Amino acid sequence: MKDIDFTKTALVLIDLQKGIVPIGGDEIVEKSVQLVNRFREQNGFISFVRVDFQDGKDALTPETDQKPSAPQERPADWAEFDPRLNVQESDYIVTKRQWGAFFGTDLDLQLRRRGIDTIVLCGIATNIGVESTAREAFQYGYNQIFITDAMATFTKEEHEATLSYIFPKIGKLRTTQQFLTEN
Repeated sequence: MKDIDFTKTALVLIDLQKGIVPIGGDEIVEKSVQLVNRFREQNGFISFVRVDFQDGKDALTPETDQKPSAPQERPADWAEFDPRLNVQESDYIVTKRQWGAFFGTDLDLQLRRRGIDTIVLCGIATNIGVESTAREAFQYGYNQIFITDAMATFTKEEHEATLSYIFPKIGKLRTTQQFLTEN
């Protein structure tokens, strides 16, 4: 995939916030910064997505075998974006209350209003926030490019399963270097 049209492509960064970044480590943020810089150079659309809750009552709480931590147990700066990302006023911020960035937000509306037909996805966690967003984007008809070394999750096995079995069916996989070289 060479020479994407940056006027029709959005960079969507999932959950690169203080409370979640430790899962993926510094390398994920550093590679994401490279992508942000390229999109800024090209005047591309950038959307930073975070998960946050107002009072905990807005969190999904279905019965499951493994419960995530309750929203009220999180530190005050948990939802703040990692400062290395240099989020700017012109960036589009999405606050979600569940795993995927489309459900219950206006992300699809904002992308369509700008004529976006392709999204470049990275972030944390590969098999949760990123994959949920990717599945939603696929159902909305977006072309997708997954930046495989700019995402991470809890275990290598979970990461590899999504990269091997889900993402190739709904988009194209590239490393940060491949994407930057091609575009």
